Parts: sequence; C-alpha cells; structure tokens
Amino acid sequence: MDITEFLIPAIDIKDGKVVRLLRGDFERVRVYSDDPLKLAGMFQEAGFRRIHVVDLDGAEGGRLKNYDLIMGIREVFKGEIEVGGGVRSYEIAKSLLEEGIDYVVIGTLAVRNPKEFQRTVEAFPGRVILSIDSKGGRVAVSGWKEKTDLTPIDLAREYEERPIWGYLYTIVERDGSLEGVDPEPYKMMKSAIRKPIIASGGVSSLEDVERLYGVVEGVVVGKAIYEGMIPLKGLTH
Repeated sequence: MDITEFLIPAIDIKDGKVVRLLRGDFERVRVYSDDPLKLAGMFQEAGFRRIHVVDLDGAEGGRLKNYDLIMGIREVFKGEIEVGGGVRSYEIAKSLLEEGIDYVVIGTLAVRNPKEFQRTVEAFPGRVILSIDSKGGRVAVSGWKEKTDLTPIDLAREYEERPIWGYLYTIVERDGSLEGVDPEPYKMMKSAIRKPIIASGGVSSLEDVERLYGVVEGVVVGKAIYEGMIPLKGLTH
C-alpha cells in the first residue's frame, strides 16, 4: 500500500484556523494550527497525492467563506485538492474548479436542489464528489444539523448513473472521535454502487487505515495526524 496515495490529509478551516470538530458539532472545536498554508506545505513536502479541504464557516453558514485562503492552499500544494463546505451553487463550484481546484465535494445541494447539482455535475464531469454524511443511519445536510429520511445508499443510488467522480462517505458519529473505523458501512455501500468511495470518520491509527484498504479507494484523516497517532515522518518515500 502506498500510504501517500490512499491516505488523504484533511485541512478543516474555521475562522482562518485549522480545526477539528467532534462528531460534526460546531460547539466542540479544537484548534490545531493558525496557519493552514504552512500545514498544506507540510503535506506537500510529505508527498501526499491529494488533500481534503473543508470550509467549516461555509458549511455552517451555507456559503463558501474562505475562498482566498483556499486559493492560497492551491498555490502551496501541487497535488490534487478537493474542497467542500458551503459549495451550494453551480457558480461557487464553477469558480473553484476554474481556478484550479481539482474536485468539489457537494452534499446539501444534491439533496436540497437536485436540478442545480445535476447542472454542476453535467458541466464538470468527473470533478464532483457527492458527499454522503451519515448520522444515525440517515443522510445529514446543512452542516450536519439537519437529518433527512434518506439512507446513504438511497442517496448514492440516486446519482450513481450521473458523471460524478464518486462519493465521500462520512460516519458523522465517529468523525473527530478517534474511536476507530467500522468497515461494514463501506462494504455495504460498495455492494450497492460501482463508483469510488472515500471513507471518513473515526480513524485513529495506521491499522485503521489498513482495515479500509481494499474496501474503499481512499480515506480522509485529520485528527489522527494532528494528534500524532499517524506521524508523517517515515510514512512517505
């Protein structure tokens, strides 16, 4: 396993800082860095192929708010960048993709405005990742604050035949918890769809990463890196 291709480091931005939420709760925030660009540079030097950037201010407020900072990360990190959080219109997605972001991660728009989501997907085939955030077995939207009646597999199947890149499947109850991963939801999803899946939520060790290898196509890791449970030194070439 090439860890630099499978593991996708996360940079979650709130108030200009790199943070992690516990289980998607905006009241339970921990700051890990005042300098997202420096962190992006570290991931660049470590040789990672892709990073995952989330505008938490955008996720909470419904509109992308850290555009300039994201573009700064684009200048620093030369690999692939996927951006989510507040990407809730065709125009925002278009702006990000035309300015050099490789993929946009969209969830709420797909549920609340399918026509606009499909317009975005058709305009940028292979560059939209459908974000599926599971909370209590149902899809959560609007910054994880609203639960829908959809199951994760329901939502995935709805867009499986559209030209999306694939899915970011987050188990919200485990996100930022360091509780470890449960491969079963991902195996169930894999049995229902064909497109790639990126897993997210609960990773606490390299062993967790290895448990997901062969089940999904990538795994987003944030807190386990920041807490030193997955040290960057020695991981890469």
